[in-house]
Amino acid sequence: MSTSQKINVGKISGVFGIKGWVKVFSFTDSKENILKYSPWLLIKGTKSKLVKVIEGNLQGKAIVAQLEGIDDRDIAASLMGWEIFITPEQLPKTRKDEYYWSDLIGLQVETNLGVQLGVVESLLETGANDVVIVKGDRERVIPFLQGHTIINIDLTTGIMVVDWDPDF
Repeated sequence: MSTSQKINVGKISGVFGIKGWVKVFSFTDSKENILKYSPWLLIKGTKSKLVKVIEGNLQGKAIVAQLEGIDDRDIAASLMGWEIFITPEQLPKTRKDEYYWSDLIGLQVETNLGVQLGVVESLLETGANDVVIVKGDRERVIPFLQGHTIINIDLTTGIMVVDWDPDF
């Protein structure tokens, strides 16, 4: 798995019980989806290990998982803080006009008049609608409203066209 092919989907945040289960903080929507993406590549610093998810579930507000080869609380505790990565191939295919955030990060952003605004650095969920954070000559926050502010996304060319005033 190369660095560009990894998607960070969560991190191990604690232990659960005495049989080696781990608590997981999930970045997926819904948070239980992280359990579907086995195996996980766990990374902390320069260390990495590939682990299979044997089983898992929602426990209160937390996700808990049993990982293959981890059957002791102390071993599970040693995994606290490790980040969980998967490959794009582990994700379900998107429908037309649906995108994973990881697909949008790094796209060149230009207005419908051809003015270059910068590159998608990140996305942010605000409650009302998601927003795209674009870094260029300055940072811009553009509402992710397909068909309104977001005119076209072409993953092949790496370009997102927006209807946005470059002075704003």
